[in-house]
Amino acid sequence: MSKVVSQGPQLDSNGLRQALRIAGGCTIGFTISKLMNWPNGIFFTVYPMLLLGMVPTFSRAVITQFIASAAFSAFVVLIMQGLFSHLPVVMTLLVFAVFCILFYQMSSGAAFLFGALGVVSLSIQLHFSSYVDQGSSIYPLILSNGLAIFLTAIIAAIMHGIFPDVTARPGRAMPTKAKESIRHEVLLCASVATLSFVVFQVFDLNDSISAQAASVLILFSLCWKAAGMAAWQRAIGTLIGCNAALLSQLLLYSHSDFLLFPIITLWILSFIFARFHILGGGIPGIGFGVLTTFGILFGNYLGPGQDLVYSALYRFSSVSVAIILSLCAVYVMHHILNRFSVTRHHTFD
Repeated sequence: MSKVVSQGPQLDSNGLRQALRIAGGCTIGFTISKLMNWPNGIFFTVYPMLLLGMVPTFSRAVITQFIASAAFSAFVVLIMQGLFSHLPVVMTLLVFAVFCILFYQMSSGAAFLFGALGVVSLSIQLHFSSYVDQGSSIYPLILSNGLAIFLTAIIAAIMHGIFPDVTARPGRAMPTKAKESIRHEVLLCASVATLSFVVFQVFDLNDSISAQAASVLILFSLCWKAAGMAAWQRAIGTLIGCNAALLSQLLLYSHSDFLLFPIITLWILSFIFARFHILGGGIPGIGFGVLTTFGILFGNYLGPGQDLVYSALYRFSSVSVAIILSLCAVYVMHHILNRFSVTRHHTFD
C-alpha cells in the first residue's frame, strides 16, 4: 500500500525569485546604512521590504510613484514643520487634508503605490520630526529619507536584474467603486490616520513609531470589515516578528557587534517570512507584518552594543494597544459615515 505524502504549499519560480529579491534588498539596505553609520536605519531596511514586497514587478511607473511619494511627503513635512508647527489646530487640519489626498489615490486606484508609500513615509517623518529638539534641524531626517528612497530604487533595480521573473505576471484590474464608497474610504482612513497623529503628539509617545506605523498600515484595507481582518493579521505578524527578533538576539548574544552575524540573521529571517508573505497572496497580511516588524527592530535598534529584548517587548505591547484603539476609531467612523447617503459604503453593506 503506497503512502501519500502531503506537501505544504510551494513557491513557484516567480515567487521564489521575489522572496530572494525581498531578502536581498532589505539586507543590502540594512548593511549599507550600518556600514556608513547613517541615522534612521528604519528607512533603509523597511523601504526595500515595502517596494519589493507590495509590488512584484519593476517598471518606470512603479519607480516614478515610489520616488514621487518620497518627494511629496518630504515637501509636506518641510512646509508643515517649518510654518505651522506652532499652530497645532492648523497643522492637524493640514495633516487631514494631505491624508485625504493620499487615501484618495489608494481608493480610486489611480496611483495606489504612491498613496500607500506616501502614507507610511509621511506618518514616520511627521512622527520623527515632531520630536526634534528645539534648535535642531529636521533636514537630516528629510535627507536620510530621500537617500533611503533613492538607494531603495537602485537596490530594487539590481534585485530584479539578478532575480528576474521567469514568466510574465498577469495584471490586476482595480475593482470599480461607487463615488459614495470612495468618499467613505477616504474620509474614514484620513480621519483615523489624523487621530493617530494627534494622539501620539498629545501623549508625547516619541518612542512608539512602530505603534503609529501599525495604526496606519491597518488602514490599507480601506474599509471597516477588511480592517478588522487586517488588524488581526497585523497583531499576529507583530507577535511573530517580535519573537523572531528575540530569538535572533538570543542567538547573536554578545556577537551583534560583528556586523556579519546580524546581516546573515536578517537575510535568513527575511527570506523565510517573505516566502510566507508570497504564499499568502502577496497582500499585506501576517507575513508582511512579520517582515516589517523585525525590519523596524533591526533597522532602528540593532547595532553594536544595542539590545533588542526591551525594544521587542515594548513594541508588541504598544502595537497591540494602537491596533485596538484604531479599530475602535474605524468602527465608529464607519457607522457615522454610513448614516449619510453621499458617504455610504455600498460594497460591504
